[in-house]
Amino acid sequence: MNKLLCCALVFLDVSIKWTTQETFPPKYLHYDPETSRQLMCDKCPPGTYLKQHCTARWKTVCAPCPDNYYTDTWHTSDECLYCNSVCKELQYVKQNCNRTQNLVCECEEGRYLEVEFCLKHRSCPPGFGVLQAGTPERNTVCKRCPDGFFSNETSSKAPCRKHTNCSALGLLLTQKGNAMHDNVCSGNSESTHKCGIDVTLCEEAFFRFAVPTKFTPNWLSVLVDNLPGTKVNAESLERIKRRHNSQEQTFQLLKLWKHQNKDQDMVKKIIQDIDLCENSVQKHIGHTNLTFEQLCSLMESLPGKKVMTEDIERTMKACKSNEQLLKLLSLWRIKNGDQDTLKGLMHALKHLKTYHFPKTVTQSLKKTIRFLHSFTMYRLYQKLFLEMIGNQVQSVKVSCL
Repeated sequence: MNKLLCCALVFLDVSIKWTTQETFPPKYLHYDPETSRQLMCDKCPPGTYLKQHCTARWKTVCAPCPDNYYTDTWHTSDECLYCNSVCKELQYVKQNCNRTQNLVCECEEGRYLEVEFCLKHRSCPPGFGVLQAGTPERNTVCKRCPDGFFSNETSSKAPCRKHTNCSALGLLLTQKGNAMHDNVCSGNSESTHKCGIDVTLCEEAFFRFAVPTKFTPNWLSVLVDNLPGTKVNAESLERIKRRHNSQEQTFQLLKLWKHQNKDQDMVKKIIQDIDLCENSVQKHIGHTNLTFEQLCSLMESLPGKKVMTEDIERTMKACKSNEQLLKLLSLWRIKNGDQDTLKGLMHALKHLKTYHFPKTVTQSLKKTIRFLHSFTMYRLYQKLFLEMIGNQVQSVKVSCL
């Protein structure tokens, strides 16, 4: 009995699949007056109209739609649809009418379609940032800034921004920020590690080493899942993806991971190993003892946004002479959206001749760049990277980095 039931079910399944299977071209029933029979005729494709039904002797005859007329589906109509002639107020033509498509209109930049009107995108007030930017079809979605983030403007595009890390700038936190305003920093912080440098040259070179030469769509997620310690949450990961290009995303992720795990033994171990690299960097540029004017000239020669003279003055007061240049380079990187410091230095070296810069300093900078790009450092980065991700990502080949 069970065998019979099984066979019946199989037969029923096959029958259903056969009867529901779509044919192509699509068909329709038509009564043929010549033979008095029901025929299965082919429908007409988009861009045409039905000129003649099929008969027992010939197939359906379809003809192209005339200018300013269209059809956009397979159909049995003997006439095409007339295209819309103009777009409505506050719309522009996204796609002109053709034989297979009506005129397509879209709301102007900064507006979205609501019923029949193009309305302005919502602006998020102070304390709220843009979670999803508005599109021509959808309004802006706002969300209250979470702890550690703020928005002090009314905007339809700006997301919440992270509170300034005063200690990373070598400053003291004098007023804690909230959802509507940033942290307020002032003075010097004498207890900051490495003169308040957020990411050192060696750390930056290591973090950039972890960027694969060929990106896979889920590379950041793989890295997040396999980094030890406190995980970078999904919201922070999406923010990194939105704000930074693919080359910069891994660097930003590792920088945030380091900040969230600075008390973890694993991070301490990695930073301790990087100290070996930093000792060599200090040997190259720690003895430069640049004057205020020379530091100003060097900062001026870097591309992008400039480190201001007041920042240089504050750095000279807060930092030891062998840390001042490294601190200013860190400030430059932060001001310029965390751009690659070594690339910035290579650009600067081409222009320092016009400032009559000491040759010993330019040679020291060149040696530093070569050292951080050397095979010796590559092997150290490889070792650190494997230590960092442990044995959890054996499928990720460091040779691809």
